[in-house]
Amino acid sequence: MSDLGGGGHGTRAAVLGAGSWGTTFAKVLADAGCAVALHARRPELARAITETRENPDYLPGIRLPDRLRATTDPAEALRGADVVVLAVPSQSLRANLTEWAPLLPSDAVLLSLMKGIELGSTKRMSQVICEITGAGEDRVAALSGPNLAREIAEEQPAATVIACSDPSRAGQLQAACHTPYFRPYTNPDLVGCELGGAVKNVIALACGITEGMGFGDNTRASLITRGLAETARLGVALGAELTTFAGLAGLGDLVATCSSPLSRNRTFGERLGRGMTVEEVQRTTRQVAEGVKSCRPVLDLARAHGVDVPLTEAVVRVCHDGVPVPQIVKEIMSREAKPE
Repeated sequence: MSDLGGGGHGTRAAVLGAGSWGTTFAKVLADAGCAVALHARRPELARAITETRENPDYLPGIRLPDRLRATTDPAEALRGADVVVLAVPSQSLRANLTEWAPLLPSDAVLLSLMKGIELGSTKRMSQVICEITGAGEDRVAALSGPNLAREIAEEQPAATVIACSDPSRAGQLQAACHTPYFRPYTNPDLVGCELGGAVKNVIALACGITEGMGFGDNTRASLITRGLAETARLGVALGAELTTFAGLAGLGDLVATCSSPLSRNRTFGERLGRGMTVEEVQRTTRQVAEGVKSCRPVLDLARAHGVDVPLTEAVVRVCHDGVPVPQIVKEIMSREAKPE
């Protein structure tokens, strides 16, 4: 991999996935000096990005840098890449990566932007990446933090965490995406950072549901705090560092996702709280709310490790078992009281 000590200059990056976060991060990399190839599946989207310097479907009104080019050909996007960024929906990673694996440069660092747990296997995204590509864990990293795509695309100041077991590669990635508006920190705790990113989507659904029901700040603060405790309990059981959950990839990401109307999971939950079904909400949105699918494998993971996750369980029952929202709220509030 290139020496990225002077920022991203000279670094070639491929971003696979042209949704709002993939496109935004491609912009960040280009602004940091990388030459960026953004892979879009749909020819009309790739063409629009190339011709208008804008992603009209996911980031309308945001001008994309000239260092960023779009293509529908994964082989072209990946050719000579030092950094490969995976930005597809969590549950589609395995199928997509199986197709792309033979095209990956053998020494590229693989960076996951995905925040989910795989259905069935209950694997974190880095584990799926290692399994499909054969890459060692030291070549795989995850990015997590309070990173609402639209705000970062508008160059509002934000921080994030790059988690990788190899400090040298983490530092190289840090340099490749450091801009005047985007500040990356590093953390060797890949388990904690990935888990924080996945579970916060589930807690954000719960916050959205109560918002949709008309509840206020006390309710949201209670859910965020208990949601953080739930995430940390599960993380520690899986070998994560407790301090990770007090940082950007834990509390920071949780607060942003649970509080912002830009959060797709919170917005999804809000519509559920107003009485819509999961199917009705899905029909009204182009974006993927990762928590809807990830809540089940998160619960499976917790049960396998004997960890109590009542908020996650409640979200699963609303999203997948058809239990009415008011009944769930009543059940949570009447649970046996325990020391905090």
